[in-house]
Amino acid sequence: MKAKRIYVASSWRNVYYEGVVKALRDAGHDVYDFRNPPSGDEGFKWSSVSEDYLEWSPAEYRRQLMHPKAVRQFSNDITAMESCDVCVLVLPCGRSAHTEAGWFAGRGRRVLAYIPERQEPELMYKLFDGICCTMTELVKTLEE
Repeated sequence: MKAKRIYVASSWRNVYYEGVVKALRDAGHDVYDFRNPPSGDEGFKWSSVSEDYLEWSPAEYRRQLMHPKAVRQFSNDITAMESCDVCVLVLPCGRSAHTEAGWFAGRGRRVLAYIPERQEPELMYKLFDGICCTMTELVKTLEE
């Protein structure tokens, strides 16, 4: 099996994320971990920009996209995305992870959704290359 460069797209709140990163690394893959980016700083959270981020107006949100912490993490993530062969979308997750998976799909790169628990069905996951329901299935599918 040839090792893959894998971008794991998920959420800070996802309880499966760390286990997925570890299992994929244990299987011999090079895995990007957005929680521990190569810049050496703590992974990005909007609360590190401002505690009142949920109260921002659309204009404030747009302005805060230029905050140095947001710029640095976007650079970390997009650089990793450009260098990866595969995206693993780990559910449940939010808008950013889905945007990242869409970016991969739009570039013709492989996208696998890992759905370890019941989720609301989503028709457009048919765009992806596979849906895996167990870690064993995910690791095996990546070998194909």
